[in-house]
Amino acid sequence: MRHFIRAFLGLVCALLPWLAVAQTTTITVAAEDDWAPYSSMKADKSGPEGFSPDLVRAVFKLKGVDVKFVTVPFARCLHLVKTAKVVACFDTTITDENKNEFYFHHTPIFEDGLAIFALSDFAGSKLTTRDLEGNTLGITTGYTYPTDVMLNQKIKKSEANSDEQLLRMLVAKRVQFVLLNTLPGALRIKNTPAFVGKVKQVGAVSKDGFWLNFSKTHPDGKRMSELFEAGLLELKASGQYDKMQKDFLQRLGVSR
Repeated sequence: MRHFIRAFLGLVCALLPWLAVAQTTTITVAAEDDWAPYSSMKADKSGPEGFSPDLVRAVFKLKGVDVKFVTVPFARCLHLVKTAKVVACFDTTITDENKNEFYFHHTPIFEDGLAIFALSDFAGSKLTTRDLEGNTLGITTGYTYPTDVMLNQKIKKSEANSDEQLLRMLVAKRVQFVLLNTLPGALRIKNTPAFVGKVKQVGAVSKDGFWLNFSKTHPDGKRMSELFEAGLLELKASGQYDKMQKDFLQRLGVSR
């Protein structure tokens, strides 16, 4: 009997590393619910759709990891990471304010411009951050904006819960300008009758990379950030990343 117990315990000890791996082959990642075409909730509310969830799923699949998505507003997305309810969240820019709050993989998953939008009868063009000084600027609550915008006390900021609300504030003349990422902003204006012909891009603040931010309080945060970086580089080296991005832009009717 003692020999059997010793043998059984030996078997359990041998299996422990395998069991630990098995428990982490499925992870939960938070996806933003309202940032088409990169990440938004499907019409049937079954989960996220867009370039980001497709890419995240493909990258982790290369490394033998399955992903479950929780689709939530971006502010909630960040909160879930900070409280270790999920291992990561997307899509995030890296700023002075958040760079030490999370683990970030080295290579961005994509880049997009941060543009200044105004009413269509606005006469100016090629505006920069400095041109926003003395004016009221609409921004979305919880989004990560450049430090030079957020710390500039000469820019009066008014927050909304979504990019669509920002545009409605602009059309209602409650703010002079709003900040939207170039592609999501242009598509939202094009696809919303209330904004067509009423809003235009009048300048740019920056061109930013976007990342997954991984939890520093989740036990798998650091390891999964490193695994994701390795998988992303592998996907890029294979040519599959370029194909995914090209197909994505073609579906939108956008060329870059």
